[in-house]
Amino acid sequence: MGDRQTVASLVVGGEANAGPPLGPALGPLGVNVMMIVKEINEKTKDYTGMRVPVKVHVDTETKEFEVEVGVPTTSALVVKATGIPKGSGTPNTALVGDLKIDDLLKIARAKKEQSYGKTVKSVAREIVGSCVSMGVKVEGKDPREFQKELGEGKWDDKISNA
Repeated sequence: MGDRQTVASLVVGGEANAGPPLGPALGPLGVNVMMIVKEINEKTKDYTGMRVPVKVHVDTETKEFEVEVGVPTTSALVVKATGIPKGSGTPNTALVGDLKIDDLLKIARAKKEQSYGKTVKSVAREIVGSCVSMGVKVEGKDPREFQKELGEGKWDDKISNA
C-alpha cells in the first residue's frame, strides 16, 4: 500500500460533480475523477438535496480509491422527514412540521454511530432535543412533552421493536 491521501468535502446528496471542491482536489492525485463522482452520487442518492460529508481515500501509487460517506446533520434529516422547508424562526412559540416516531427512530439509527448515545432511545432523545430548538412537533406533540414521555418510558415498546 502506497501513500494514502484523503480528500474531505461536503457535497449535496446525489449531485456531486467534477467541479470544485472535488475536481481540483482529486485531479492532481491522478485518479479518474468521474468514476469517483459517480460512486459518491450513488452512495449519497438517499440524501438528495442535503449536504453530506464525504471522504475520498486515494492510494497515490495504485490510484485505487475508497469513498466514505457520512450522515447529514440531524436538522437536515428532520427537515427532510417532516417535509418542511426549515425549522421554525420562533421555536418557542411557533411549532412547524411534525416528526413521526418511525422517522425519529430511522434518524436515530442513522445517527447512532456518530452519537455519544449508546442506545437508539438515547439518540432519539438527542434528536427530540434538536426538534425543541427547531420548533418541530413529535407525534403531534410539543417536543418537550414528547421528551418527557420518552423519559417516562411511554414509547419503550415502539423503540425496542426498532
